[in-house]
Amino acid sequence: MSAPTFALVGHPNKGKSSLVATLARDTTVRIGPEPGTTVLAREFPLRVRGKLLYTLVDTPGFQRARAALDWMKQHETGAGSRAAVVARFVRDHEGDERFRNECELLRPLVEGAGLIYVVDGGTPYGPEYDAEMEILRWTGQPSLAVINPIGAPRFVEPWSQALEQFFRVVRVLDVQQAPFDRQIDLLQAFGQMREPWRQPVDEAVAALINHRQEQANDAARLMAELVATALQYQETKDIGKNDDPQRYTAALEQSYRGRLRQMESRARRDVEGIYGFDDLDREEVDMAMLDTDLLSEESWLVFGLKKRDLIVAGAAGGALAGGVVDASLLGGSFLMGTLVGGIVGGAAGFFSSDKLAEVKVLQQPMGGRRLRCGPSRNLQFPFVLLNRAVLHHAVVAGRTHAQRGQLKIDQPDSGGSAVVYPEGVMRQLTRLFTRLRRADPGSPSASAALVDLTQVIAKLMTSEV
Repeated sequence: MSAPTFALVGHPNKGKSSLVATLARDTTVRIGPEPGTTVLAREFPLRVRGKLLYTLVDTPGFQRARAALDWMKQHETGAGSRAAVVARFVRDHEGDERFRNECELLRPLVEGAGLIYVVDGGTPYGPEYDAEMEILRWTGQPSLAVINPIGAPRFVEPWSQALEQFFRVVRVLDVQQAPFDRQIDLLQAFGQMREPWRQPVDEAVAALINHRQEQANDAARLMAELVATALQYQETKDIGKNDDPQRYTAALEQSYRGRLRQMESRARRDVEGIYGFDDLDREEVDMAMLDTDLLSEESWLVFGLKKRDLIVAGAAGGALAGGVVDASLLGGSFLMGTLVGGIVGGAAGFFSSDKLAEVKVLQQPMGGRRLRCGPSRNLQFPFVLLNRAVLHHAVVAGRTHAQRGQLKIDQPDSGGSAVVYPEGVMRQLTRLFTRLRRADPGSPSASAALVDLTQVIAKLMTSEV
């Protein structure tokens, strides 16, 4: 069965283009605050894995609905002739600048598209909209109305009462912020508009849900690869046997940390690409805490584990020795809390970036020496990296393609981690991080640990932990 086509129609600047962008998952849809941004009807097909699911048509807003309806009333010969009269109006007024918008928005309907009428629930209903809705009813096409509450939804109820007289299905939806499940609900309503559309719409919904899960799985894999690569990464520099290692230590540490930052930045871009956001300009994006330096104290305090959880993680990862947590692993000075007398050092001890990785001097067979920075054995490091990645994914996955400009997030509670893990999950993650640390990069054991970590992260994202 052929994929259906839906035309978005209504008054100017009520959210038609935004709804097209959201449902077509297309950032190329022109959206602007000023009326008249859309001047020509334009089709936006949605394809998943190369299969066309449906086509959305963005149309300009009504400009002279009353005059157009007056013309149609003068030419009708009965209720049965109304659809033909609308088609004749479009033919007769081609090139007529007075009715350019009306012809553009009615043409897809004359050609068989279903119609979605978009109104603003933040502005009062008025009789000037009656002419628009009457013209749309004359087309005879299956129809659905969407109340887009721009600003405050003060007039949703009056709009609902008016729209229900003209449309069988009425939905209230913030077209810019619509979560995925609300988008699916609206798509399912499309299938009720015409019986031949039920099957293709059901197939489209199933394909989108499946694609959404694939996107989450792909993102989980990228996030797991980021953590695994960062945990196993090391920076080296060969020096002469008589060279002073201290001359090179600072530069080697700086290079090591720079590479970690690059890994995170690249992973962010890749996750954004999975969800179709290839052109997010980071110079214009306000991602609050996510834009802090990965290795800054602020980032570690916000995205790291709480002190108690970190000790639990240390126990799960085998970091305890005689009741004392190895400071080189924790990144600060820690004792076993209630077991030996409490945590020492407060926030300053909780974070210590100079414990991220040690620089070691290795003897070379031919007499030279090699400096090595990393891999990191810090217990906090993978949790900070993962927590930042999980929060970034939640923001990107929840963003619609109608949103423009800044990518905003809620700042995590500075008193704890951005992601709250059940203790069992935290222990499971710690053990996986330990497996990755101990495995040789590219080895079967490293690959197996990466698969397991991907599965855990995917479950975390699915359950919105």
